[in-house]
Amino acid sequence: MSTPEHIQDLGAYVAASPSSFHAVAEAGQRLAAAGFRRQTEQDAWEGGAGRFYVIRDGALIAWSVPDDASPTTPFSILGAHTDSPSFKLKPKPTTGRHGWLQAGVEVYGGPLLNSWLDRELALAGRLTLHDGSEHLVSTGPLLRFAQLAIHLDRAVNDGLALDKQRHMNPVWGLGDPAEADLLGLLAARAGIDPHDIGGFDVVVADTQEPRVFGAQGEFLASGRLDNLSSVHAGLTALIDAAGGPSDGPIAVLAAFDHEEVGSGSRSGASGPFLEDVLLRISLGLGAGTEERLRALASSFCVSADAGHAVHPNYAERHDPANLPVLNRGPLLKINANQRYTTDAPGAAYWAALCRASGVPYQEFVSNNVMPCGSTIGPLTATRLGIRTVDVGTPLLSMHSARELCGVEDPGHLAKATAAFFRGGL
Repeated sequence: MSTPEHIQDLGAYVAASPSSFHAVAEAGQRLAAAGFRRQTEQDAWEGGAGRFYVIRDGALIAWSVPDDASPTTPFSILGAHTDSPSFKLKPKPTTGRHGWLQAGVEVYGGPLLNSWLDRELALAGRLTLHDGSEHLVSTGPLLRFAQLAIHLDRAVNDGLALDKQRHMNPVWGLGDPAEADLLGLLAARAGIDPHDIGGFDVVVADTQEPRVFGAQGEFLASGRLDNLSSVHAGLTALIDAAGGPSDGPIAVLAAFDHEEVGSGSRSGASGPFLEDVLLRISLGLGAGTEERLRALASSFCVSADAGHAVHPNYAERHDPANLPVLNRGPLLKINANQRYTTDAPGAAYWAALCRASGVPYQEFVSNNVMPCGSTIGPLTATRLGIRTVDVGTPLLSMHSARELCGVEDPGHLAKATAAFFRGGL
């Protein structure tokens, strides 16, 4: 895709993905349209060459096995995550007082709380019925975290302090909470009987459409760029690379859930999902333990997650010698304490891959006095022993309800990933 086409498609993907469950459903639809066949974990899988995907809750793994694949063919894995910092609906979600209807929500991950104020927000996620069936729901504009007027807090511009329990209860209507039912509203939007709902995983999502702006149209503002920008890059690259060299690697997109809360779940990177899928692919190629271990030893994982561009108003928070800028390529993320898993061989591989792809890249390392975040990279490397490198699209306003990236960088990441999937240097 050209840069405008890629950015337009990224915006469409984000808009269709207000929750991790919507993100994998949209990805599955795109993969199916491109000829990938869905596998279900409860059934026997097709072995050998072909293009496939599987969904586990809010996570998806897709792969393309070349025609000449053998039991020792290595994997080229792009790891990313589908979730973003937000708020999750609590049990007994209908609350309120003083004539207002409010929603009881729990903070999910580490959102910039103030960025969610005074926005039109949706509820989105899955409703699970007593019979085990699941239904996706997205309300469109429904909620608002309303900020207190400056007339009632004259010192607000000297420092805003938001209490997660008292202040982060969005309004969604007027009336008596005893006579209202937020869950019933969700059921009506999904076209189901509220009495049939046995459980729900529903989050708050910003409803403002992604938008390109700037003096030369060089910026993209959008919710959930961390980390749907990486999922989208991997998705488009896998579709683009499918049908590549018959003797190439097995290309794998692993889009996990729950990274923002530590990845410790059945659909998170600390769980067995990727290991399970890789094992079943190997078994389908006739691999025994020896062949499988040889394949993993020759494999490579690119952990793609958003990173920090230098902020012009807070440059002192960045390393003075490493100041990434938007539209100068994806980041190679490095940390001495292995919060990122990049090592010298991994860095050399990424540099060669970008050079062969005609893609620029930049290095990111934290200021020594600033704590470093982490990614799925160390988790995957620890669990599977596959050499892993951490990369990502540079952002401003990370964990805001509306983040900012350059329009060139997502396409650069997708281009390098497509070359990676083809095994070409």
